[in-house]
Amino acid sequence: MAVRFAPSPTGYLHVGNARTAIINYLYGRAHAASFILRLDDTDTDRVSDEFIRAIEEDLAWLGIEWDRVEKQSERLGEYEEVFSRLREDGHVYPCFETPEELTLKRKTQLAAGKPPVYDRASLNLSDKEIAALKDAGRTAYWRFKLDGEPVTWVDEIHGDLKVETSSLSDPVLIRGDGRPLYLLSSVVDDMQMGITLIVRGEDHIANTAAQIQLFNAIGARAPRFGHHGLLTGPGGEPLSKRIGSIALRTLREQGVEPMALVSYLALIGTSDAIENKFSTTELLQDFYLSKISRTPSVFDVDILNRLNAKFLHDMPFSVARDRLADLGLPHIGEEFWIAIRPNLNSLKEVFDWWHIVHEPLDPLIDDAKFLERAADLLPESSWSGDTWKEWTKAISEASGRKGKDLFHPLRRALTARDQGPEMQRLLPLMGYDRAVGRLRGHKA
Repeated sequence: MAVRFAPSPTGYLHVGNARTAIINYLYGRAHAASFILRLDDTDTDRVSDEFIRAIEEDLAWLGIEWDRVEKQSERLGEYEEVFSRLREDGHVYPCFETPEELTLKRKTQLAAGKPPVYDRASLNLSDKEIAALKDAGRTAYWRFKLDGEPVTWVDEIHGDLKVETSSLSDPVLIRGDGRPLYLLSSVVDDMQMGITLIVRGEDHIANTAAQIQLFNAIGARAPRFGHHGLLTGPGGEPLSKRIGSIALRTLREQGVEPMALVSYLALIGTSDAIENKFSTTELLQDFYLSKISRTPSVFDVDILNRLNAKFLHDMPFSVARDRLADLGLPHIGEEFWIAIRPNLNSLKEVFDWWHIVHEPLDPLIDDAKFLERAADLLPESSWSGDTWKEWTKAISEASGRKGKDLFHPLRRALTARDQGPEMQRLLPLMGYDRAVGRLRGHKA
């Protein structure tokens, strides 16, 4: 068994791509299938090494491990061989329209209220007409001849599907410059790499019908297919229009935890509620393609951010320690982590609290006289987890203050923040000298 994720390295991965990769990866791991990363890199005008590296980096960041990498640019001979067989068997035919002529045909059809389906004009060209076009400098591109019959299959997500190929244009297999296009290279790869299941977005359903006919023409058995609903923005708009805000690189820079994103994308659009499944093992325990929605799902950044915060709040120190070391904070102890994690929305915020607890800052002084009295009452030694409670009780008895009037000025002086972690945990981490200095209005 084998599954694949086949991105085109012509840009950075976004959450829609990532969702497809995650579903295939989880299915592969759940069924002991090989997971192949296949780079659709035949579009040499747009493919770059930068995007190839970025795809591999982003998948690794998500925790997706592939069994091998395949590049279509290294398999051109395989496509040529299969195409030659298709040509010999009469399954393809040469076409000579220019892009401008094809555009005009589509506009004319649409203006007449007809679907913009290729009219097969080139299929009726005589040998003499073809020779004349070649003499005039026209270069042939090649289309696969659909048989016009309906294609049916049992989709792993949609159930029974049917596509009338009579309503589709004959797909182009080879460009005028000789390069293979998606339909041909994808089918040849899936056949030769033993792909047993293809899971992708529902926008590929029409492609699937053409691919099934191409598998048949080659004499190969088509794999099973599953088409998940697409992700949309809050207004239902396609995410492709908003890639700048949902690229994996952008989310990573914003401090999104990879496992929080994986959990969200694995569960969004399923029959399950978004739960706290923050490991691949947990996701695999109840992962079925039949749960995935066939309708569009809204990708909500606010939900992702809440999951991200929840993930951090539950993160044990044994996990956080290595992550913090990678960020350049190797000396953070468990006591500090437990103190600050309930207030984190991003792991990068640890830097802020490290600075507040361990480095000089300018305190916010609301009532200097009150804070001087609080400094006088602060015990110099024998601090514990009860120090804050005992100290504030003494301040309350001496000043008569309670509630916000008591606690808020102390927090602002000690942290220069209006909100934050529990002070009973932060105060022992600061130490007496820093705390008393801030209470007296000094940068400490």
